[in-house]
Amino acid sequence: MRRAAVLILGLAACAPMASNAVRPDYMGVQTDLLDGDLVNFRVALRGTDDPALVENYAECAAAQYALIRGQAFTRLVRVNTSKEGGTWRSDAVYTISPDLPRGRASIDAVVKVADCGASGIPTV
Repeated sequence: MRRAAVLILGLAACAPMASNAVRPDYMGVQTDLLDGDLVNFRVALRGTDDPALVENYAECAAAQYALIRGQAFTRLVRVNTSKEGGTWRSDAVYTISPDLPRGRASIDAVVKVADCGASGIPTV
């Protein structure tokens, strides 16, 4: 009997999480081409306490934008994140390019867009 109880508890740990988890409300992306390969992304979301989610949302938008423009990579230039009244905002600038840019913040757009889709984060 003890062995069956352990097995049941072990299987319960593998069960999918309840769908009552709060999902962020992704509030849209504003994109502005600054100059050549520099693009500004302003995104907003609410329903989370994690500022990394809004920055990831901007990254997803930048990756999709690069693909739309026929480019394969993005690189973060700068990001400013703030929270006001429960809404997180990110103002981020990325470069887009066909070749892997120098720097540690380079992102493979195809890989990132796939990851965003699997994570439920919308792109452009």
